[in-house]
Amino acid sequence: MGTNDTQAAFYIGTKRRFPARETGSCTLVNGITVNKTIQTVESAAAGSAFLIEDIYPSIDGGRFAVKRIAGDPVEVWADIYRDGDAVIGAALIWRPEQEREWRSEPMMSHGNDRWSGAFTPLEPGGYVYAIEAWTDEFATWSHGIARKQRTGMDVSLDAIEGAGLLTKAHDARQDAAAVIIRQCEDFLQTGDVAPLLASELGEAMAESQSRPDLTRSQSFPLIVDRDKARFSAWYQMMPRSQSRVSGQHGTLRDCIARVPDIAAMGFDVLYFTPIHPIGRTRRKGRNNAPVATEGDPGSPYAIGSADGGHDALHPELGTIEDFRALVATCLEYGLELALDFAVQCSPDHPWLAQHPEWFKWRPDRSVRTAEGPYSDIVIPDFASVDRAGLWNAFRDAMLFWIDHGVTIFTIANHDTAPLPFWEWLISDIRRRHPEVILFSKTFARPKLMKGLAKLGFAQSFSYFPWRTSRHELEQYFGELTRYPERDFYRPNLFVNTPDLLPYHLQSGEAWAFKSRVALAATLSGNCGLYSGFELLEHEAIPGHEEYQESEKYQIRQRDWDKPGNIKAYITELNRIRRDNAALQQTTNLRFLGPEDGETIAFAKEAKSQANTVVAVIALSRHAREFWLPLGDLTIDVGGERRPVTALQNLLTGEQSRIEWGGIKLRIDPDRDPALLFRCLA
Repeated sequence: MGTNDTQAAFYIGTKRRFPARETGSCTLVNGITVNKTIQTVESAAAGSAFLIEDIYPSIDGGRFAVKRIAGDPVEVWADIYRDGDAVIGAALIWRPEQEREWRSEPMMSHGNDRWSGAFTPLEPGGYVYAIEAWTDEFATWSHGIARKQRTGMDVSLDAIEGAGLLTKAHDARQDAAAVIIRQCEDFLQTGDVAPLLASELGEAMAESQSRPDLTRSQSFPLIVDRDKARFSAWYQMMPRSQSRVSGQHGTLRDCIARVPDIAAMGFDVLYFTPIHPIGRTRRKGRNNAPVATEGDPGSPYAIGSADGGHDALHPELGTIEDFRALVATCLEYGLELALDFAVQCSPDHPWLAQHPEWFKWRPDRSVRTAEGPYSDIVIPDFASVDRAGLWNAFRDAMLFWIDHGVTIFTIANHDTAPLPFWEWLISDIRRRHPEVILFSKTFARPKLMKGLAKLGFAQSFSYFPWRTSRHELEQYFGELTRYPERDFYRPNLFVNTPDLLPYHLQSGEAWAFKSRVALAATLSGNCGLYSGFELLEHEAIPGHEEYQESEKYQIRQRDWDKPGNIKAYITELNRIRRDNAALQQTTNLRFLGPEDGETIAFAKEAKSQANTVVAVIALSRHAREFWLPLGDLTIDVGGERRPVTALQNLLTGEQSRIEWGGIKLRIDPDRDPALLFRCLA
């Protein structure tokens, strides 16, 4: 031991200090001489007895919340260890973030200091979890005395020590206290150590003894959503285009008339573009023309006019009573209503006059509008002197629609507001209404999209529209379903949007539309389409992935039963999704390796139910035969893993036996580009 170490040990024991003099190990603090070595050793001696490491799940060390679904177990793993061979006890503690009382679940050791535990939050909301570890003194004593007994050593003194540990029991449940008292009395009457080694006494002491070296990890946040965040089928439409009268502005009553047809296709979310008053200043014309002509309705994303702002309805759509009737009809048919929530304004929004400090103004006293194709909107100044007022105003507008029955919001144009605003808004809404689902509807840079998901959005857009080859799809969804992405990012696969008509759909070929909607419906638990997709609408602006004659800038009417539509195909896909729990989630996905390079195949398995589905989808038009190897694919049968022996076609019910570890398949995209099977053992 070095000189400094010797001094430290001595002075820790005697509580004396070194003389007041300048040394390399001393400094003067407030006139008192303190030895740095003593401080360091005393601090270490008072530190935690345990190291709790590599905690799963956690996002960025606990900076952001892990996401789960209400009613699903939350499994937590960690490395927990200390020096020596003492027996360790560990517990997973958790609570709703608004409560102070912790709940506790035991953790089990899996060898090599790896531990796991689980808890099940039953309601949506915010939660917190952590890990506690301690030395189980009684179990350590039991293990030690058992070793001595095996070598024939005298354990009489050890037995007395063990009986003394029983006196440290406290706060024991009545049944545990009875066991402790009975076993202690048996030992005192007989002197035999056997009563102290009974397994039931060990169990009673495990929960009742003191824990002098109790160590707790940091706390980790958890967001628990309702099941709709994991599994949903979205139908997006422009409300003003729902009239059956040519050229006539649609109303909410027209939307109500369409609800039965949308529900019949198997959708459970009806998603509206903005329904607020539309500004006239800088209004856009057909096909995003910079100047509107008489009768052009303008873009619904230019929110606000003399008729109101974010908490008002566009007058031609109807009244708030009509809106309530729409919500009620949706619920009657098993649909929820989702609203686009855009944090932007038209130059005519009432806020510009009421709160000019919320906006940026040019030297000529005109308001600064967005650039280029978005010159009909104004971006508020989220860093203004009254940022609190602006932030609260947007929050209050969302609360207004929640009060009128809206449970889902899609958030457009995230770049118009800073990340702290979204984190605050999500947290505030979730605290008040944990049942509300917020969907990040943006195609931004990959890291920004993931960052927005970390802030708490329950669902997110993805790059699925631009992933078309087998390699691209396997690579991208391999990324989204690995750790940590799978714990915070829930992709919602939209096949098209009002802003996006992908190149691969612009040929108008039915097989391509069916292939893409089948991929979206099976790869993710959440999928959606924009109205017109079911009619194979595919007219694009040449050289662009945008619709020609886009209804963002005009009113359109359609024949929703137009010949050649694929409504029946979409309906069947949604039925299969509802009937198979494996397709109602995204994370448990395994790609298979069909011999044909223009075909993708994968297996999905439900954790909570014994259901495994294999999907095989063509990515090109020609018919082909190929071999699909299933390898070591197994399924759960009564808690036991068994090899897959047959595949049952989910459309026809036909069963095919697995031979030589695979199956030969034929696929004809012109008839159906997707083969969907349930796995049988």
